[in-house]
Amino acid sequence: MNSEQPALTELEYAGFCLRLAACIIDSILVCIMTMPMLLSVYRKGYWSSPHWIAGPADFLISWVLPTVLTVVCWRLWQATPGKMAIAARVVDARTGGNPTLNQLVIRALGYFLSTLVFGLGFVWVAFDLRKQRWHDKLANTVVIRPRARGALPVSVQGR
Repeated sequence: MNSEQPALTELEYAGFCLRLAACIIDSILVCIMTMPMLLSVYRKGYWSSPHWIAGPADFLISWVLPTVLTVVCWRLWQATPGKMAIAARVVDARTGGNPTLNQLVIRALGYFLSTLVFGLGFVWVAFDLRKQRWHDKLANTVVIRPRARGALPVSVQGR
């Protein structure tokens, strides 16, 4: 870790509820971004399609685009907007530093594995000592955040 980052004693693993909140934020943002694109391609028929994937554009917009954007966010900021909202970031589990691009791609693809078996890979964070989900274990990453997050002190000018 570099000198600008907090010491390890000032960090904690982000737990289940926080990561669920981050996931909800990210999911809402993905829907806001992808729904207009999907509706412009498939129109109202998108909602009544009997298929799990309505077509090639649906696969690209609903699956590939969010996955690529997630990896880009992790690469640039070590966090998605949802993780930024909870002051969390993705780091290499061994060093506490930036994960490699390879780790981030494995982590992103691991999301799909974490979804299998009724989402158990996501729930796993509630039982793991390092609060790792299955995709974190595959990529050897952890999600951390500052331990001290109290309110900022208020200063009154002129006093």
